[in-house]
Amino acid sequence: MALQRSGMANLPTGEGVAYALTGSGPLLVVAPGWLSHLELGWALPAERMFHEALSAGRTLVRYDRPGCGLSDPYDGPRTMALELETIAAVTEAVGATEFDLLGWSLGAAVAAQWAADRPETVSRLILYGGWAHGASLGDEDSRRLILDLLASHWGLGSDLLTELFAPDADAGTRRGTAHYQRAASSPETAVALLSLAYELDVRPALAQVTAPTLVLHRLEDRAAPIDGGRQLAYAIEGAELVELEGRSHLPAIGDAQEVVDQIRRFLSLPKLRRDVPTGLTTRQNEVAALVAEGLPNREIAERLGISERSAESHLERIRLRLDFRSRAQVAAWYVATHPSK
Repeated sequence: MALQRSGMANLPTGEGVAYALTGSGPLLVVAPGWLSHLELGWALPAERMFHEALSAGRTLVRYDRPGCGLSDPYDGPRTMALELETIAAVTEAVGATEFDLLGWSLGAAVAAQWAADRPETVSRLILYGGWAHGASLGDEDSRRLILDLLASHWGLGSDLLTELFAPDADAGTRRGTAHYQRAASSPETAVALLSLAYELDVRPALAQVTAPTLVLHRLEDRAAPIDGGRQLAYAIEGAELVELEGRSHLPAIGDAQEVVDQIRRFLSLPKLRRDVPTGLTTRQNEVAALVAEGLPNREIAERLGISERSAESHLERIRLRLDFRSRAQVAAWYVATHPSK
């Protein structure tokens, strides 16, 4: 089991950017998709397994954008320049001067731009579920409809996008993912980042990418059509395009093992399957269920007929078992793994 270590980088304007490290070996930096939350993402079994699989033989570096997850609040403009400043801050904080770079969804365009601007830093580039021109993501009316829904009803909007991003997920994972999105940012930040995704155009930069590049894209991706991946691959000299079966946009959902296998192959790493330990005792599962209901330790103790100290001890063992730091992670894990509850 890979243990997650965390830190905080700083933008030139002073805002803190939270990052997490797992595994050991050469650095693999991940430019995230639309929204992220380092703690709650680690609590979702599917996402946890995906990241642990990439952490075997690599030091995986993940981060939350300003205004997302564990990073400091940010209400400034959302631009490519800010995205690049964020990667610069994180890589400087971890002492990275050369690294492999994985960008997915919105992060794919950002990673491609970084690789074009800073070729000396990128050993190998991996782009998953990406696009070169955001205007290719549906027509103008559909893009505006989604943005308006997110702005007016964040809960319904996040549920809709979860269905779009992860149609192959089970009910528990969909519930956990929708909650994760709402916890990762405010509706204003969600709208601003999705607007940025629609606005970005990295086509002029692609010819400047010199790093060996792997482009992965699912054939029936419902959020980012396959033509976006093909355009990236055709415009980057020597890029390898692998078209995968499936329709989920999130790399950890659907046949995530194939995504992992392709990435590990490209990085000259052996195939590997990593599992997240979920074997809690009956009492620990009872405690986790009550944490998911939002009960404090005192009420958990009363409900189970145990002392408050015992409830605290059970919760601490759950955290140690699952490598969690917060009650929120325990709650998110329980919701994702107990869909009928």
